[in-house]
Amino acid sequence: MKKILLLALCCFINYASFSQIIYEEFKSDKLGETRRLKIQLPRNYETNTEKKYPIVLVLDADYLFEPVAGNVDYFSYWEDMPESIVVGIMQGNTRYEDCAYDDKTFMPGQKGASFFEFIGTELIPYIDKKYRTAKFIVGVGHDFTANFLNYYLFKDPPLLNGYINLSPDMAPMMEERLATRIPQIPGKIFYYLATGSDDIKGLMEAAEDLNTQLKDVKSKSFNYYYDNFDGATHYSLGGRGIPNALEKMFSVYRPISKKEFTEVLLKTDTPISQYLLDKYKVIEDLFGITNNIRVNDFIATATAAEKRKQWESLREIATLAKKQYPETVLGPYYLGRYYEEIGEPKKAMKIFQGAFDKEEVDFITIDKMLDKADKIKTDFGY
Repeated sequence: MKKILLLALCCFINYASFSQIIYEEFKSDKLGETRRLKIQLPRNYETNTEKKYPIVLVLDADYLFEPVAGNVDYFSYWEDMPESIVVGIMQGNTRYEDCAYDDKTFMPGQKGASFFEFIGTELIPYIDKKYRTAKFIVGVGHDFTANFLNYYLFKDPPLLNGYINLSPDMAPMMEERLATRIPQIPGKIFYYLATGSDDIKGLMEAAEDLNTQLKDVKSKSFNYYYDNFDGATHYSLGGRGIPNALEKMFSVYRPISKKEFTEVLLKTDTPISQYLLDKYKVIEDLFGITNNIRVNDFIATATAAEKRKQWESLREIATLAKKQYPETVLGPYYLGRYYEEIGEPKKAMKIFQGAFDKEEVDFITIDKMLDKADKIKTDFGY
């Protein structure tokens, strides 16, 4: 029994150390009251002291926080999205007042106007000051709060970069306004809209109408995604929409997949080394974070360069890998392969031999490197 209790305690401590959930009471001058916040920091926030993180802002955090935070943690663990700070605003019975709009302009009115200012001029600056944040914010809302997120598209520049709209209860004229406004926004916007076949009828029809308008928006900077889940109700669609939205919005961040390798790397007109650099430049520009190139992406692009006989690209990839992962065999292996292919076997042999004290990576082992060196030595009689 003691062992079971000890194991349970260890698991709890381990989970708590990973999840880092923080509750805060935030006194708002704009609202004239205190609001309860729920914040999840990334798993390694305390140890990665130089790293900055995007913000995922969750309205209706009383019930949306856990599914959003759980998915953010899961996707970031597998590097399908950047680690992010999840900030939830507990609204409870205030959600209708928070999202109120003027009866004539249909823009935030009364307390809704104060709540709009609270998020933009108090909460986000506070989070930016207290935590290490990157300049990329995704908002998540459901019905009334989903509609409310859209108001930030009318700021210059918009407060949010990404909008996850789960069965939005649209204010009058919102559909037309969005279709007109979005092409005027120069920066990249990621917009996800979801409904379900068993959603509230009026909301489902409104979502379908909005989709009809947004899917035809002409803008290179507008990234739009839509789901109508078969059998999903007004409340169950969130469980399917949240992961879909995160996966689609952050698709460029993901490691190079088999599909990307086959359909893009093996066919692109861009030199493969440049494709790799461009991919990480887009990640830096979009999400405001600078990461080392993943080992997976080095191997994928180097393999593609070999298959397409782009030897200069292979040299550039190897040089970059050697710089970013100097303790591993990654750079030396592909640099050796480069010299093999351009007809300088002696250089290749010395590079393979010189990597005997490096760390192995994936299929690139020390034995493989030394075997290649021995084969060159035998073939050329060095």
